[in-house]
Amino acid sequence: MEIQKEQVLEALKKIRHPETKENIVTSDMVSDVQYREGELWIGLKFSRANDPFIQSIKKACLRTVNSTFGEHTLKPEHIQVLVPEAPPKRAVLPGVKNIVAVASGKGGVGKSTVAVNLAVALAQSGSRVGLIDADVYGPSVPLMFGIGDERPSARTEDGVEWIIPIEKHGVKLLSVGFFVKPEDAVIWRGPMATSALKQLITQGDWGELDYLLIDLPPGTGDVHLTMVQEVPVTGVVIVSTPQEVALADVIKGINMFAGEKINVPVLGIVENMSWFTPEELPENKYYIFGKEGCKNLAEKLGIELLGQIPIVQGIRESGDFGMPIALKAGNPSGEAFRLLARAVEKALIARNIELEPTRKVEITTK
Repeated sequence: MEIQKEQVLEALKKIRHPETKENIVTSDMVSDVQYREGELWIGLKFSRANDPFIQSIKKACLRTVNSTFGEHTLKPEHIQVLVPEAPPKRAVLPGVKNIVAVASGKGGVGKSTVAVNLAVALAQSGSRVGLIDADVYGPSVPLMFGIGDERPSARTEDGVEWIIPIEKHGVKLLSVGFFVKPEDAVIWRGPMATSALKQLITQGDWGELDYLLIDLPPGTGDVHLTMVQEVPVTGVVIVSTPQEVALADVIKGINMFAGEKINVPVLGIVENMSWFTPEELPENKYYIFGKEGCKNLAEKLGIELLGQIPIVQGIRESGDFGMPIALKAGNPSGEAFRLLARAVEKALIARNIELEPTRKVEITTK
């Protein structure tokens, strides 16, 4: 004997959604009650796919119907749940061909100087380049580009707010430094730092780029993990000085990126502060931090030595005055960065031919 639909609905009125406090019939959550081949089926409709009470309401329906009309009147598999389709996720950086992280095992090795001049050198070669200053605890990119007092503008499209990067020397730029006063110390816990990086990546109006460089904080930490979870990083460039204490940290950084869980290709090492050359004695080299430490390590690990950058007063001065030395045609130090840019381009071409595209990292805890 079939139970009438009205009887079932009357029984189901006893069930209330814990959040809205309304019964599931009056609030139009019961989408269907019918018999199929002599068995009762119920359809439930939820307004969102992540409603935390879906399972508990299903159990309440099962319990109420069977206690009212007899055991086995309704079977668990005969309760159908309808939820709205999740909106398609907006692609992150769809117009960017190569995402290159610039990292270092420790601070003080000139990582940001390398990132800035590499970006400028790539732009001078005719490439479309962007640079994210993700060194949230010590953002120096605005100073090195001479735009420390500028602030990015924003636009809204389809309810989404986009941050428009500042463009200087042919490079599109976003930095945490644009949103804090230069004299203020950035004291952020991990979640705040990672949230800032996510915003620069996902809300930056980057458009079409050949290269997007991400200047990371020194060491390994939350910001690095956030980056590889947010975007498929094409490869990473490791910056170090030749001294032993720096090289020990390089190995840690390489192991993190090349590890099974992260698996981001290491394009190679840049040896910064390779030697000191006085500008008045351009042929002289003084190996203050040791000779060819990065070159020897690269050979040992089987990775590329992308370039060697000398210690020259002009590199420091150019950064301090917002005119990266890579801008200076004919300058030996500028030429070192142009050679580095060509080596990075070559390494990326080889990486993209030989390896599958990088996937975003899914890090789960058990």
